[in-house]
Amino acid sequence: MRLSRPHSFDSCWSVPDVLFVPGGGQGVYDALQDNELLDAIARIGSQANWVTSVCTGALLLAAAGLTKGYRSACYWYARPHVETFGAIPDDARVVIDRNRASGGGVTSGIDFALAMVSKWNGLEKGKLAELLIEYAPQPPFGVARPELASPETLAAAESILKQEMPNALIEAAARRRGFIG
Repeated sequence: MRLSRPHSFDSCWSVPDVLFVPGGGQGVYDALQDNELLDAIARIGSQANWVTSVCTGALLLAAAGLTKGYRSACYWYARPHVETFGAIPDDARVVIDRNRASGGGVTSGIDFALAMVSKWNGLEKGKLAELLIEYAPQPPFGVARPELASPETLAAAESILKQEMPNALIEAAARRRGFIG
């Protein structure tokens, strides 16, 4: 399935309360090569009250220059790359640094959402949302972070991710956007 936009970036809301950039797989690496998209994210984010992301969306915020000097969560394998764009990598599942908020990998999206409900609507609303969705994770294997995985499991994951997350595309975007020479 392919998503397309029916309007140009110039016609979208330019002063949102929240800019949220999701992550994903190859789509994020393709988006890193799209200067029009990154410029739009930068323009819209500079006007937003909150600039937020989950997973590898943090790379797009960073490439747009919106997290330079801010702590940022990101999917574990891509997390070191936010530093390439001037962000400060943080391995927390949810990071709130001034008006920048980010969640780590895919499953931290729920943690992120609950944290933002609480931040924007108060602690009791956050607790209510957690109860209403019956959020009580119990990972069956306890290896959901690289530091918890066995060397063999970690090596297998890294082998897969090296093929799916092309470092060269991240470096090309950083070079093109003026973050590295």
